[in-house]
Amino acid sequence: MPRLPLSLIAPLALVPALFGCSSGNKAALPPLSAEAMEAVSQDPGADREKLARAVDALFTAPDAAETRAVIVMHEGRIVAERYAPGYHENTRFVSWSMAKTITGVMIGMLVSDGRLRLAESAPVPQWQRPGDPRGEITLRQLLQMRSGLRHVEAGNPPYESDEVRMLFLDGRDDMARYAEDQPLEHEPGAKWVYSSATSVILSDLAARVLAPEQTPEIRRRAVADYLRTRLFEPVGMRSMIPEFDAAGTLIGGSLIHGTARDWAKFGEFLRNKGAVKGAQIIPRQWIDFMTTPSPREAQYGAHVWLNRTPTEGKPSLFPDRGPRDLFACEGHLGQFVMVSPSRQLVVVRLGKTDDPQLRPVVDRLADVVQLFR
Repeated sequence: MPRLPLSLIAPLALVPALFGCSSGNKAALPPLSAEAMEAVSQDPGADREKLARAVDALFTAPDAAETRAVIVMHEGRIVAERYAPGYHENTRFVSWSMAKTITGVMIGMLVSDGRLRLAESAPVPQWQRPGDPRGEITLRQLLQMRSGLRHVEAGNPPYESDEVRMLFLDGRDDMARYAEDQPLEHEPGAKWVYSSATSVILSDLAARVLAPEQTPEIRRRAVADYLRTRLFEPVGMRSMIPEFDAAGTLIGGSLIHGTARDWAKFGEFLRNKGAVKGAQIIPRQWIDFMTTPSPREAQYGAHVWLNRTPTEGKPSLFPDRGPRDLFACEGHLGQFVMVSPSRQLVVVRLGKTDDPQLRPVVDRLADVVQLFR
């Protein structure tokens, strides 16, 4: 029998080891539960088992904290949907700061209606007094979180943070007054500062132009009816319940409740640039404006987060992994509606995750997004 050259013997000797590694890797993956597979449709537009594993990890991985609902929509249809025990398709979930994006859309509708103007001074009465420098703040600057107003978000201790004081302490009965009373800390437009109070100011402006009388009940009814007839019903978001303070101001930075499916519908509405079944609910240009980086922070647009490398600080999303056109509504404790127009994708994750544990959740959501090309 002729001898094989040494150059062939060495690679052949590795074959059993390679097969062993391959089978070992496959065996290392635990079998998926029936619940995990049933949560994903037969033809999701991506590898079904990989998608089931990625969604399952959001519920079962030790670093995923508490996920309560996940929905994945691809090409306009739900391809994955799963809930934690105790939650279901009719459960209303609190928005936290995802409400800001709804507020941004509402303001866009009022601009489209000619009731507000983007480039003009924000019509807050107390800012219009002669000599008040806050009169220079424009609606555009408010939407892009660069008003210049003094604000501390998520400070330590929490009870000294402006959003906590506004929502739960001395500002809770008239949140707009608390927010609008703040002095300038920076020149309007010069610095980006994330601010829940800013969204309440925008909500107050909406009530001022919509309510014929400025009583709390009339303000509340006018804004609720406007959201219902102009946004929620056309988009099919029939579960949505917005909250108002005692002065009748929408708590537009924090408190709108809705089912996971309705949050997914909102993401789909944004993915389609404000259109529903061919009907343009809001001008496409407004969604383009919302998803254009703020001049002072590349990962933020107009009341929506962008998948861009941040101008300062750490990324909120995953610019090194996900599509550049991806953007997201984000809320406290890990609420996300992620949208990628190029991948025809909407991903919703709702739960309760403290900030120190949030990064692993975001990375696992990136795993879901990467499965779609």
